[in-house]
This record gives sequence, C-alpha cells and structure tokens, in this order.
Amino acid sequence: MLDFGHGWPWIGLGAAGLLFVLLTTDALRTNRSISRWRDIGWLTWAAVCAYLLHQFEEHGIDAQDRAYAFRGFLCGQIGFADAGTCPVPVPFITAVNIAAVWVAGPLSALLAARWPVIGLSFFAIPATNLFAHAVPALTSQSYNPGLLTALALFLPLSLLAFAAAITRYHLGVRALLATLFAGAVVHAILMGSLMSYVNGRFGLETLLLFQIANPLLAMLLVVILSGRRVVRRFAT
Repeated sequence: MLDFGHGWPWIGLGAAGLLFVLLTTDALRTNRSISRWRDIGWLTWAAVCAYLLHQFEEHGIDAQDRAYAFRGFLCGQIGFADAGTCPVPVPFITAVNIAAVWVAGPLSALLAARWPVIGLSFFAIPATNLFAHAVPALTSQSYNPGLLTALALFLPLSLLAFAAAITRYHLGVRALLATLFAGAVVHAILMGSLMSYVNGRFGLETLLLFQIANPLLAMLLVVILSGRRVVRRFAT
C-alpha cells in the first residue's frame, strides 16, 4: 500500500477527473455572459485541473511507464545521478506540490471572480514550470517526466489566460510581466532552498516551510507589482 508521499498523485488524478467534469458545466464559471476561454476564474480552475494531471505525469506514472520518476530527474539536474543515494527528500516533493496546486490553486480560482489579478497570479507556476521542462528537453533532446502535459496543457492555458488578462480584464502588460517575474522568483527560491538543504545549511523543517510559503509569495508579488489601480478597479 502506498504511503501519502507516493500516493498523493493518485488522489490528485481523481480530483482532476472531478474538476474536468465540472469544467464542462457552468459551475466554475465566474461570468456566464462571456466565453469560458476569456473567463479568468474558469481558466484558473482549468489550470488547476491541468496541473493535477501534470503532477501525475511527474510523480505518478510518466509517459515512459516509470513510477515517481520526476525525483530521479531532479536529482540528475542537481548532480546526483543515482536517485537511491540522492538527498532530495520525498516530503520536499510532496510539500512543493500540495502547497502550490492543492492549496494555492483553488484559492486563486476562488478569489479570481473578485480579484482577477489573483487568478492570473496562479499562472506564474505553470508558465515557469513549462520552461523548467522544455529547456532541459531541448538541451538533452530527450523526454523528462512532466514534459508532455507541460507542453500540451500549460502552454495553451497560459496563453489564453494572458490574452484574457489583457483583452477582457485590462490588467496590462505590467501584470503579465509581474506574473512571469513571480514565477522566476518562486522557482529560484525552490531550487535555492533545496540546494541549501542538500549542502547542510538548514534542516528539513525549514526546507518545507519555504515550500509552503512560496506559492503565497507568488500571489503577493503579482498583486503588488501589478499596481494598485489594477487591484482597486476589480475589488469594487
């Protein structure tokens, strides 16, 4: 029987199935007078669903039929070819994914109806993750766990959300740049904290706290850097 550290992607897969059914209805739409493809709330829920599927490809069963394969890929990226002796802890993988997608994702989607910029802020994570998969794939000319869902789901959904942010919600280019910047900052903190842990600078508890706070930092950065006028305009 799987422990939660290895079993959560299967729970997420079930949640993705439920979300997909809801996405085909009007239940998750924040504005039924416009296309769902221009509704930032619906798009954020769609991104959560996509990310749950992405997590399964990374940490459930990947496209090469390997179980929990992403940890081995990550270990190789930081210089540990043998996943068995790699110091990347399983709770780190779990904390990153639960905090970023299971918590921050639904929270962003729920707040998007009143504050569209918060819905947009969630896309900092999939947009950055897309590059984190695509760049190694291009340089190595090989598949890595999560690549297929990143390209097939994150790329179109991020483009749709960015287009809606500009054309429907008038958040401006500043908000898009803030989203991409926040994603880069979150990724840098994730990798920086992991390497600090691996090098013995702090313990597991501190490493996990960084991962819990990281998605909320992305949200805060996008809201602050987008400007007060953007937040005020949609808060009324």
